[in-house]
Amino acid sequence: MKVREGDLIEDNAGLIFDVKGLVHPPGKAVAFPRFIPDFPGSRLYKGQTYKKIYSLSARFKYLEQNFPGYLVQDPVFDETVCEIPMNAVKTHYKPVEKLRKLRKSETLKDLERKVLQLTEMLREVASIRWNTVGISGSLLVGLHTAKSDLDPIVYGAENCWRVHSALKGMLQDETSHFKPYARKDLRVLFDFRSKDTVMSLEDFVKVEMRKVFQGKFMGTDYFIRFVKNWSQVNEKYGDVRYKNCGYARIKATIADDSESIFTPCKYDVENVTVIEGSKLQPILEIASFRGRFCEQARKGEEVIAQGKVERVVDNKEGREHFRILLGNKPSDYMALTRV
Repeated sequence: MKVREGDLIEDNAGLIFDVKGLVHPPGKAVAFPRFIPDFPGSRLYKGQTYKKIYSLSARFKYLEQNFPGYLVQDPVFDETVCEIPMNAVKTHYKPVEKLRKLRKSETLKDLERKVLQLTEMLREVASIRWNTVGISGSLLVGLHTAKSDLDPIVYGAENCWRVHSALKGMLQDETSHFKPYARKDLRVLFDFRSKDTVMSLEDFVKVEMRKVFQGKFMGTDYFIRFVKNWSQVNEKYGDVRYKNCGYARIKATIADDSESIFTPCKYDVENVTVIEGSKLQPILEIASFRGRFCEQARKGEEVIAQGKVERVVDNKEGREHFRILLGNKPSDYMALTRV
């Protein structure tokens, strides 16, 4: 079983996890609980009520109290992560297969019909094949509500950039069903995100208002995830090792943003100054496994970033450098200093 970013898996106890990243230990999946059996829960699936847990801290707390065996101090990632043994996985939910089922269904509900319209439009305007796009999120497992977001996912670097370009054009077209977030929408998003990522409203609006992968489609929030194909993932578990080297705040210039739309995302940086924390060099990149940090900055822009400092040791190439990893703590952030 090969799992990747955007997939959901269900274990033998009925927990549903979202898979993180593209590199996983042999026989395991790095994934975090998204929907947990709960009574009385607000979502119903296969006769069982569920509730959704959002923040990373809440997910860790739930695991510590109920399934501590899933928490592993991983020697390659050098941090505690949730790793699900493949022999504990009962069901593997795949976004492309879900979209295929929706296309064949004759009894679609409102949100299902809307997400199908969205993906049909993306496929047509961007000229991509059906097998390169899927549906993730709560719709993937039928645990959505009337207020759920639409969570399409696109696979393959070229396809992702084609969709990104098409979206950019449609967001500028006043007649399009795709609409960028208004300031009032960003305020709602800020109130939700600030529980798990601390930024000022001004800094938040400055970066979020430019993002293409999120907005409104026919009045419903959408969040599109861009993921590379397996053939474009050169790293295997253990090829690169990561060492926790503390925490820091840096100022830097974005040297390359060509990996910024993907999950996981990466920004090459230059002119780095360590403002506070671990003063280790060379810091060559800022990275994150969280979609909220995609499209956070563009080439040539100066940023302030705060997060975990990691030594990145490439065993295949015999090289090492440092990076800032965003998303593990609510205090992690990246904001523009100037455009």
